[in-house]
Amino acid sequence: MANIQQVAELAGVSVATVSRVLNNHSTVATKTKLKVEEAIKKLNYEPSMLGRNLRNSESRLLLVLIPKISNPFYFEIIKGIETTALSQSYNVLLCETDSNPERRNIYFDLVRKKMADGIISMDPAINLKTLLQLAERHSIIQCSEYAVDSGISYVTIDSEKAAYRAVKHLITIGHKDIAFINSDKKYLYARQRETGYKKALEEHGIPFNKTYIRYTQQLSFESGQQAMRSLLSETDRLTAVFSVSDLLAIGALKEIHAQGLQVPNDIAVVGFDNIDFSNMTHPTLTTVEQPMYKMGTIAAQMLMDKIKGEEVESVVLDHELVIRESTSG
Repeated sequence: MANIQQVAELAGVSVATVSRVLNNHSTVATKTKLKVEEAIKKLNYEPSMLGRNLRNSESRLLLVLIPKISNPFYFEIIKGIETTALSQSYNVLLCETDSNPERRNIYFDLVRKKMADGIISMDPAINLKTLLQLAERHSIIQCSEYAVDSGISYVTIDSEKAAYRAVKHLITIGHKDIAFINSDKKYLYARQRETGYKKALEEHGIPFNKTYIRYTQQLSFESGQQAMRSLLSETDRLTAVFSVSDLLAIGALKEIHAQGLQVPNDIAVVGFDNIDFSNMTHPTLTTVEQPMYKMGTIAAQMLMDKIKGEEVESVVLDHELVIRESTSG
């Protein structure tokens, strides 16, 4: 394999001149540049990207922090991030944190040591103080979950409005006894979606009943099933249930069927996210659609702009309520 010294010798120029051509410096004369490019082609020389990146103080690597790689909510977001990053010669490293501070610190150190150029964080359990300290010197974007008034730019949807819209749909088609399967309220999205749920009830004169709420520690089919089992064991009045994620809603569907009840005739079900599985259930699941791929493309572009030193504004994307068989029969 040819090296830069051989290219310089063949072109009759210095190594420094070859380096300037490789880095697109405007100080190199056109005639000299053509000679260097011809030598590179003749020798089939491939410059070391590691060396080039070190000289430019960049890694061309973006870190994407997610709590669970198994959660299908992240699939489309990651696709959007990767497509946009690759189009601008950045690589992506997917980092599963498992909401573990020690694992997060390992990834943070990659940025601190300039082995990565920036972070897109989708971990709702991330320590805000640590994130703020890191953001003082490094490029960080929050995606989906974010910290209010942190000064760190984010891309997300209006979770309160989306939840309100989902519950209003249930009320409009005649439901009053509506259960709510939520995540841990330490997460912003969980608090926002609960606010939306309560707002829809209040606006339609339906008393809030705290026995209709279940909180889960995991966003999983099993957690949704357990929450639904608990709800059905305590009341037979429920006619509908709204879940903060499709995974929980699909688990609830399974438990409703297991107890010999019909969806939507006995209990209507609404989820949140519109993951691929939501259109494969029986019956198919009514859900709030987040524009996940678009969210990923925007997050990646925001991060790359921030790495360049540009000002980056937060973005709130639109959502849609996708009505399917689990509420309409």
